[in-house]
Amino acid sequence: MKKYIKYVQVSLLALAISSCDNDNYLDVNVDPNNPTEVSPDLILPTAQNYTVRNMYLGVGGRYTNTFGNIMMANWSETDGYSWYDDEFGYIMGSNFYDRIFDYSYINTLKTYQEVINAGDETTDNFTAIAEIMKAYHFQMLVDGYGDIPYFEALQRENAATPAYDSAEAIYDDLIIKLDEAITTIKEADSDDQVPGSGDIVFNGNMTSWIQFANTLKLRILVRQSGMSSKQAYIQENMNNIVAEGSGFLLEDALVNPGYSNDDGKQNPFFQDFGENIAGEAVNNNLATCASEFVIDFLQNASDPRIDRLYEEPAGGHKGTPQGLTNYPDGFEAADVSNIGPGLLKGSTQSSPIMLAAESLFLQAEAAQRGYLSGNAQALYEQAITASFNFLGADANEDGSTDDDAATYFGQSKTNVGWSSSDPIEAIITQKWIALNGTNGWESWVEYNRTGYPANVPVALNQTNADRPVRLSYPASERVGNAANVPNQPNEFSDKIFWAN
Repeated sequence: MKKYIKYVQVSLLALAISSCDNDNYLDVNVDPNNPTEVSPDLILPTAQNYTVRNMYLGVGGRYTNTFGNIMMANWSETDGYSWYDDEFGYIMGSNFYDRIFDYSYINTLKTYQEVINAGDETTDNFTAIAEIMKAYHFQMLVDGYGDIPYFEALQRENAATPAYDSAEAIYDDLIIKLDEAITTIKEADSDDQVPGSGDIVFNGNMTSWIQFANTLKLRILVRQSGMSSKQAYIQENMNNIVAEGSGFLLEDALVNPGYSNDDGKQNPFFQDFGENIAGEAVNNNLATCASEFVIDFLQNASDPRIDRLYEEPAGGHKGTPQGLTNYPDGFEAADVSNIGPGLLKGSTQSSPIMLAAESLFLQAEAAQRGYLSGNAQALYEQAITASFNFLGADANEDGSTDDDAATYFGQSKTNVGWSSSDPIEAIITQKWIALNGTNGWESWVEYNRTGYPANVPVALNQTNADRPVRLSYPASERVGNAANVPNQPNEFSDKIFWAN
């Protein structure tokens, strides 16, 4: 395994246009006019690495995870830093988190398309994985922007200025594309290549890819559950998932191309928010801490995950109100709860792109709404347990485990114990906790859909009553695709179609 990963890394280094830049050690630039020069087995891990970078890595980590964690009042700022002024001020505009849109198209989606373009009759499994991951990213873009380039996108010189398509039409087509990808996997010839170790998510387990595709379909369908016009459509497609028979994601979907404690090769989240290779805390680590809201919430719920999500300073857990301008004493990095050991596990840790906990919460909601059979409460409690397991909150120092998860959800507390809660509110609230630090974007999207968790405060310096419901189209589109980019909807009131 290590030998193969080393081969993949060396091959990609030789292909990378910027191979001298250690921060881009898995970047690759493939000439679209000569796609056969690089085979899908080398392009796929590069694309999967771009997925991680789309979530976690950037200048100050300003991609989807950071955006969502700040919007959802998970993260705040320590005294002595001015890291998140634009975020706390909701300074929307064409340059605000524009990397999310630009990087998705220019790097991530483009490279998955190159996997497809470089394929032949023996690489159907690679094509299916790339189509699944394209659906993963296109859904994220729809959820953040609404109408986006889709049907004409990724065609390079054949459609250099692609048209924008209806967000709902894209959602409908994503279901079709995921169904086609599942069929491709199931009908692959016996002599078709299986990705094996070159797949840095599931190590070539194609059943896991089908389960991942089914879970993406579940996410897309549940997202539309508030639309009366979609009920028959949702139920039909839920029935199709059940009939297919492979089920949903059973494990955490994690990316690891061979992270190491070397310059530019650390896990990107750890690199941006943990320590440098010398073991020294980076500035993001010192600047970023828990919000007062999330600390109060976790403590009031007697949630033992607090010690894994946030480190505990000598004086006990302490969060900072977002937007605080005149700090009193006691809010410096050593005084507050910075990002914790359940998230910052080490430089070689894997990068989650979907947790088993999210899969189970989606199943719980679908069961509660009557789309799927199954016990919604049992699925909810399994999801919480999966979250405890991912964070290491159920493991003792001697390697034994206890029943902290069962003790936790056995409490008669609102949005903790099932019988003490509104089921949908509890599911979404617990999903917010489970995705804290790993997929803040998804928590923000779910908040826009449901309004849960309730009573999430805006920053102290904020004049808006609530956080934005969408992002602005980037300046790159205003300049390079001006004839097609729509007039900008209101970022605070014009909701994505599934929330209207």
